[in-house]
Amino acid sequence: MSVPGFPEPADPTEIRLDAFLPHPPRTVWRALTEPALRARWLMPGDFRLEVGHRTTMHALPRPGTGFSGTVAEEVLAYEPERMLRVRWTDAAGDAEPGGGAEAGGRGTEPGAAGGAADWTITWTLVPEGRGTRLFLVHAGFDPDDPLQRRAHRIMGGGWSSQVLPALAELLREQ
Repeated sequence: MSVPGFPEPADPTEIRLDAFLPHPPRTVWRALTEPALRARWLMPGDFRLEVGHRTTMHALPRPGTGFSGTVAEEVLAYEPERMLRVRWTDAAGDAEPGGGAEAGGRGTEPGAAGGAADWTITWTLVPEGRGTRLFLVHAGFDPDDPLQRRAHRIMGGGWSSQVLPALAELLREQ
């Protein structure tokens, strides 16, 4: 199913983007990891740079994609000023990221409940000249799930047209 304004993706299981930011990796890293700064360009939440830390973030619900607007985030891995990897699940009804069916959750497999978000977001920072090349990989979309396919198209457009420009604007203000 095509969504007007959003092109069909090259890889239906992930979104890959990169952007040059004219700021050193330490400045970009702060924007990715400091809660007050993250809230200004991504979503508000009680983020803590600690593997295993879990928090909940809030955004606008996206009807028709299986996204409730509440994201459970878990820090999976990081290398200071180089890489941050988190897991996002749709937290509606979940007590914590990846809550199993026995806990009232949606399971741990991507698309386990038809459209249920279970994604890995990885930001990689590479020094480039006097700035930073920021790579984003948003993985875990189920290409066999119509809601996941639609979410992929919408979120791919959102990352490139809204979220990354908001990050760039925040960095200009720093």
